[in-house]
Amino acid sequence: MDNGDLVVETRGLTKRYGSGILAVDQLDLVVRKAEVYGFLGPNGAGKTTTLRMLMGLIKPTAGAATVAGHPPGSPEGLGRIGALVENPAFYPYLSGRDNLSVIARYSGVPRAHIDDALNEVGLLARGNHKYATYSFGMKQRLGVAAALVKEPELLILDEPTNGLDPQGMLDMRDLIRDLGNAERTVLLSSHLMNEVQQLCDRIGVIQSGRLIAQGTVDEIRGGAELLVRAAPLAKAESALQKLLGADAVRVQDGVLFLRVDSTRAPEISRLLVTSGCDLSELRSSERSLEDVFLQLTGEESTP
Repeated sequence: MDNGDLVVETRGLTKRYGSGILAVDQLDLVVRKAEVYGFLGPNGAGKTTTLRMLMGLIKPTAGAATVAGHPPGSPEGLGRIGALVENPAFYPYLSGRDNLSVIARYSGVPRAHIDDALNEVGLLARGNHKYATYSFGMKQRLGVAAALVKEPELLILDEPTNGLDPQGMLDMRDLIRDLGNAERTVLLSSHLMNEVQQLCDRIGVIQSGRLIAQGTVDEIRGGAELLVRAAPLAKAESALQKLLGADAVRVQDGVLFLRVDSTRAPEISRLLVTSGCDLSELRSSERSLEDVFLQLTGEESTP
């Protein structure tokens, strides 16, 4: 791949606090131009620390990174990045538009960008209202608008749906989907599997500071499987492992999942019957990203 297609690239990126806490460990991350990349992991996995290093807010202990064509924290690179990391901070006594005016002035961008950003997040009609009157969801959307004022090449969003009610989460997902459709590069950090599966082109899974999987959603999920309910379970599992190999058979909650093409269903059905098993269900099943996440990390997901 041409390096010009990479908006974010890290090589061995590491952050250690003191002598005991290894927050990020040898991270190799690749985010491509015009994709929505989901950075997925449980709370405390190292997501926010990674994003803060990419923006130059903290220095890595080891490793290197390139962000929007420049080292993290360089003025040239920051001019091409918009970010919403942790809770956005605004002046409560100023309107949404005036808060963005302050950001535009310090960022050296034209005031004309302000209304465009407000319109893009659906706040143009409330732009003259004080920030203190905004709902939590509106405050989050104003945070995204602040990230958009610079018309950035890369948009970094850290847990943007945290604290939102169900409707606010839907609104934010729709907004992120629209941002991705606008040919921007979006780096989205989240611990919500459903959110990432709906929005992202590719994902990286981080656990205890280490990147344990990276690829498209379909690649990470591993495609479709055959779901089999048969008894006795142990006899069915043994017969299928002999036929397909141990790596193609897994058991979860008393159900067999087979990593094989669905065209082999008749063969599998015959094998189980001739092996003395009672077959009650045989159908195609796609693994959810949540299932894969649990398998990779052993963590409980957030519904």
